Amino acid sequence: MNPRRPPPSPDACPRVQNRGPHGPHPEDRGHRRRLPPPWRAPGRRNFHRRDYTLCEQRGKPLILAFYPGDDTPVCTAQLCSYSDGLAQLQATGAAVWGISPQGLDSHEQFARGRGLRMPLLSDQGRVVSKSFGITAPLIGLRRAVFILTATGRLHWKHVTAVGATYPPAATLTARLAALAA
Repeated sequence: MNPRRPPPSPDACPRVQNRGPHGPHPEDRGHRRRLPPPWRAPGRRNFHRRDYTLCEQRGKPLILAFYPGDDTPVCTAQLCSYSDGLAQLQATGAAVWGISPQGLDSHEQFARGRGLRMPLLSDQGRVVSKSFGITAPLIGLRRAVFILTATGRLHWKHVTAVGATYPPAATLTARLAALAA
């Protein structure tokens, strides 16, 4: 270990080498495919609380569904759609995480009331939202869905200006199938 270099953070993801015999992997070319910065957010799933990180998903795709608020009409429809389609989404090897600025108590009440089966992460300081560039004045954050590859790179995104629409689970399943092709 280099004495001048600080040890890696325990939250830091191991570096993934995507170089082939002909240079960088196609996922590494262009601004759109960059790795999001590492982060840690508290979450709950099946009424168990723990911290979630991007690193733990390495090796399988991840859907990050950012939504403005628990128990609001469009957010409820979106997350119920993803929960209802969870088996198809997971059949592609992907995990689905919902992220909003509310606290874990609000998430737990929301998940129990609606029967949601995916983890809901709390981004009360909007650190994760800021790292994805989706914070907005007055409304807090834009409704957005990101699909990350097994190496943690951006594969596809849907970001709304107003937040009244979202991609249904079937669209996400199709995007994940294209990723596997």
